[in-house]
Amino acid sequence: MSKNIVVAIDGYSSCGKSTLAKALAKKLHFVYVDSGAMYRAVTLYFLRNLVDITSEKAVAEALENIHLDFHAKDYETHITLNGEEVSNLIRDMKISEMVSPVSALKKVRTEMVKQQQRMGKTANIVMDGRDIGTTVFPDASLKIFMTADPKVRAERRYKEMIAKGDSITLEEVFENLAHRDFLDTTRTESPLKRAEDAIILDNTELTPEEQLSFALKQVQPFLKK
Repeated sequence: MSKNIVVAIDGYSSCGKSTLAKALAKKLHFVYVDSGAMYRAVTLYFLRNLVDITSEKAVAEALENIHLDFHAKDYETHITLNGEEVSNLIRDMKISEMVSPVSALKKVRTEMVKQQQRMGKTANIVMDGRDIGTTVFPDASLKIFMTADPKVRAERRYKEMIAKGDSITLEEVFENLAHRDFLDTTRTESPLKRAEDAIILDNTELTPEEQLSFALKQVQPFLKK
């Protein structure tokens, strides 16, 4: 039996990882897994239940009460937290401000990585995140590391949030992304970094169609095996 194909897409916040991952999964008829949604859902639970993230005991107890499920619809990942649909709630700015510290916790990462690895054993998948190619699937078929100019990333995220009706300034979004970049790249547990065998994709000046075309060319050799 042939090994499942795993495409790992890592990169900075608001680089368009999920946009590319969704489009690629749809084109290839693979399963799309949004690893970031898992950490955001955990963060939502922690905030709602006032979990002290400095207490290993509190974190461990909280994780025992968190049950996450994915439901795919039109290649969009819908996630439920203990049975509640939270796909939109986890995109709130309060979650964005706390997700990096929460996802840096060893116990949180260990539990989420276990769940992610199980998914890779059941189907051909495209998964995006911060440590997919380095920690979750170090033997992934294809690894892509995405980056883009920080100002462009902030503008993209700002437009998304304004379209949703959020009241926020471009400066606040830029500061949030810069802070998350710092936390993601300097944390002890599975920091954001490019895997040695990852292909760099700088999409500062690329359209979604152009980056999809690039990714499809990279994955073609693995489809023929």
